[in-house]
Amino acid sequence: MTSPLDLAITHGRRFVAEQSSRSVAPTGSRADILAPMPAALPATGMDAGDVVNLIARAAEPGLMGNLSGRFFAWVKGGALPAAQATDVMATLWDQNAVLAATSPASAVLEEVAGRLLLDALHLPESCATSFTTGCQMSHATALAAARHHVLARAGWDVEVDGLFGAPPICVLANAHRHSSVDRALRLLGIGTASIVPLGGGGNAADLGKVAADELAAALAATQGAPTIVVLNAGDLNLGACDDFARLVPIAQAAGAWVHVDGAFGLWLNASPRLAPLVAGIALCDSWATDGHKWLNTPYDCGMAITRHGDALKASMRMTASYLTTGGDTRDPMDYTPEWSRRARALPTLAALLELGRAGLADLIERCCDHALAIHDGIAALDGASSIARPIINQGLIRFHDRAGTNISDAVIAAINASGEAFFSGTLWQGARTMRISVCNWQTNADDVRRTVAAAAAALAALR
Repeated sequence: MTSPLDLAITHGRRFVAEQSSRSVAPTGSRADILAPMPAALPATGMDAGDVVNLIARAAEPGLMGNLSGRFFAWVKGGALPAAQATDVMATLWDQNAVLAATSPASAVLEEVAGRLLLDALHLPESCATSFTTGCQMSHATALAAARHHVLARAGWDVEVDGLFGAPPICVLANAHRHSSVDRALRLLGIGTASIVPLGGGGNAADLGKVAADELAAALAATQGAPTIVVLNAGDLNLGACDDFARLVPIAQAAGAWVHVDGAFGLWLNASPRLAPLVAGIALCDSWATDGHKWLNTPYDCGMAITRHGDALKASMRMTASYLTTGGDTRDPMDYTPEWSRRARALPTLAALLELGRAGLADLIERCCDHALAIHDGIAALDGASSIARPIINQGLIRFHDRAGTNISDAVIAAINASGEAFFSGTLWQGARTMRISVCNWQTNADDVRRTVAAAAAALAALR
């Protein structure tokens, strides 16, 4: 008799093996997914193998093909073979990677993953690392350390006294920041009213970037209040990066903490060819990024990094009499907001080891080259207009019919319905636009060809 685990692995293997031939988009509706499922809790339990098969059958029409090399929406990576396999292994081991005492293997290997991560990103080896669920919680983790640091400098212990009565924190943030930064500020009790948006630029070269004189003026206007500056490494639409080498010294001279939203753009620092785009990024105080984007780990995996490990530990650490802590291995719980957590660092370790320094750089550069090829191929079509040619792996294209009407959403829907490729849209400068995002290790020249052909067919049919 086939075991439930073998059944699950068989279903998973089939899904992975079919990526080049199956539809990138889901093929069914909500009703299709619900159809096989019981309407109420069964009176008696089901056979475990039957449960696995039932859930696999129900999920099949609703599975997104973001593992595919032709998925270009929402900055989703694929999953490298070693990272995917290690993630399965971590699930089977089912370790609680919260303390060295609860899982020595998880704690020690998380230390190794953090050390290799800093090496890969060319960040100071003395930095503290946290492995979170994704960039959203990486922002919350790093900004909690920032909150502690800037308020401690103002003589306020936020972990003991809370925020009621605390000196107000000013957040000077790139206007093109991701909304996860705002939510992190909400979760931390700092609030979005604290944000002073900077950047936007007066010309195409400066769009999405914070200007040095603008930052200096904003810092002066804070009048010495506790201040956090949030800069971008890889704007979501343009791929633009702030001038860290110029901005960070200005901010730090004024006593501000500089945090980087580097959900995918931080990985540019791993590429000799592209690292100049983020020159000076190692000067910052904290960084938030994702593993399940450009590193191509499975979900869920994010990283928060800070050069102020004491501030991070002060904001996160908790103790209880029944816990066994201390020793020569760090306790992961001291650096993350979770009490119970899986061995999330292991797929990161696997991905870094599988790629190595050269492989990681090649992955980053290859994705940028493919993004440019997709953009240029589609932008050359009759009825397509380039809105932002990729600087890195992000680009924007708009579509119009023969009367000049914007049909971008219709073209996106038609491409996605074909199953050949998958894109998402955005509102850019008041008009609907198609986003191109390439960060999958499997994307190749044939994927580029098939994607441009799918766009050409969709556009021709709609025009």
